[in-house]
Amino acid sequence: MGVTKSDLFTETQNELATYAKVLAHPARIAIIQYLLRTNTCCNSILVGDLGLAQATISQHLKELKNIGIIQGTVEGVSVNYCINSEKWHYIKEMLFELFESYESQNCSNC
Repeated sequence: MGVTKSDLFTETQNELATYAKVLAHPARIAIIQYLLRTNTCCNSILVGDLGLAQATISQHLKELKNIGIIQGTVEGVSVNYCINSEKWHYIKEMLFELFESYESQNCSNC
């Protein structure tokens, strides 16, 4: 979406679209699922488990970190990543509100 068009939408709509865009890649979903299962990991472990190149994993981690869904701590020469629980719950609540706003009904006009 062009920068000039984002002003047509609310701040919440733009924010939710940004989260959805970052989450809309299977590698990022796999990374998140791994972090949810293990509670932490370092980049090199993801390379082995996901079968993607180091540079590719790093780029996906960067995107997830930029929106705040993950956070990293430096330990020696490696960075350990984990889910940022505050941001995770915030995004979860935004998605929940969106999905809960739908009331099932029979639509004979569609």
